[in-house]
Amino acid sequence: MNILALDLGTSSVRGLVLDEDTQPVPGALARRKVSLAVGDDGTGTLEGPAYLAGLVECLDELSEFGHLRDVELVAVSGQWHSVVPLDAAGEPLGPALTWLDTRPVLPASDPGPADPDDYHQRTGTWWHRGYWSVRLPWLREQTGGRVARFAGVVEYVLGQLLDEAPMSISQASGTGLLDLRSLTWDEEALALAGARPGDLPELAPLQWRGRLRPGPAKRWPALAGVGWTAVVGDGGASNVGSGCADPSRAAVTVGTSAAVRLMQRVPAGQEMPRLPERLWRYRVDHDHVVTGAAYSCGGNLFSWANRELRLPAGAELDAALALVPPGGGRPADPRYGGDRPPGLAPAGTGELRGLSFGTTAVDILAGLMQGLCELVARDLEVLESTVDRQVSVVLGGGAMAASIWWRQAFAAALAPRAVSHQRNPEIGATGAALVALGRFEVAVELADIGRTDELISPTTTGRPRPQYPS
Repeated sequence: MNILALDLGTSSVRGLVLDEDTQPVPGALARRKVSLAVGDDGTGTLEGPAYLAGLVECLDELSEFGHLRDVELVAVSGQWHSVVPLDAAGEPLGPALTWLDTRPVLPASDPGPADPDDYHQRTGTWWHRGYWSVRLPWLREQTGGRVARFAGVVEYVLGQLLDEAPMSISQASGTGLLDLRSLTWDEEALALAGARPGDLPELAPLQWRGRLRPGPAKRWPALAGVGWTAVVGDGGASNVGSGCADPSRAAVTVGTSAAVRLMQRVPAGQEMPRLPERLWRYRVDHDHVVTGAAYSCGGNLFSWANRELRLPAGAELDAALALVPPGGGRPADPRYGGDRPPGLAPAGTGELRGLSFGTTAVDILAGLMQGLCELVARDLEVLESTVDRQVSVVLGGGAMAASIWWRQAFAAALAPRAVSHQRNPEIGATGAALVALGRFEVAVELADIGRTDELISPTTTGRPRPQYPS
């Protein structure tokens, strides 16, 4: 049995085929870059129809080369937090807000949750611009009140392909409107959002399966009748794909953005462990939660530096970075895109300090990378307080696969913890497949974990060596 695993991310849409052991089928990978509109005012949007077109192109490519023939299941990792306003016909009224968008503002006339701590414990989130409780009223105002309903960009896209596209419990938890214990929309959060359940996607029931509509089924006949499983939020999928499916290991994932997360088994209806003030909590599925902190900076730091600073390329860059000891870059605040919840720093908060005429572009890049390491180290200590012990760490994501220097900088910043590296750059898609199969207990056995100082050969994962994400 082969599995089609889709990763519907912010910077790219990817589709790959995995075998029954969730190992990649050689050559069965298609990727399309996503065009993000970003601006100094905090804009961070993407166009839903263009995003859909990218996914269609990936499926066309995989179909053309015969990679869909033996697929018996489709699993999806989807970006958390996005939202797109739709009209009565289900068409977008404007671009989708991504996690990167910092423009929504708290309504001045609304006092917010009656008990902020209780609200945080129930929903795992805050009354914050990053969640639908603030985003929906702002979008209604921006569109002149013409919105018929809202969806995440993932639900919008799948709604064009499948017979139905309810929102998974995992995706719903990323909206900030879900009661994590009862797995129903939270009444206070809905009131803050000015929304009724009918304004939102239906919630997917346990063991939900979707099927292609007749048109898409005709386009990709190998997928006709194949079941699509409920979407797994990208952070939860990345934890499982990194082999971090229990509280003994924290995952530090660096793709376009970055996060540190710890996963626990907490079935629906069960009392949640207390959530520290600085951390969020979302659902992976009906039985598991993931707790952590996220950052607006990650591989996008390299993309910015590469664009503006004329960095050396490939092996020349690796050699130049090797001359900079971990912690030796210029002091930097890497929050160029502002804060993720619960922080309120706007886009443009990033800083570079200690520059001189001797400072090189590589020094600046190293400082930005080190700055993220320090943010993660701070929040990992808070995360460990939820399990009362120090945990081991697995680094993962495209940026970690691409940079040995960054892996070593993280190892130094997180010492004395044991720090290793997941060599498979497709941890989101792989994790979604493992969740779909219910194979949490073997996630660490299947993970391709190595040393942080290890050079990655082009054949390690059956694919070419990844480049820094853009």
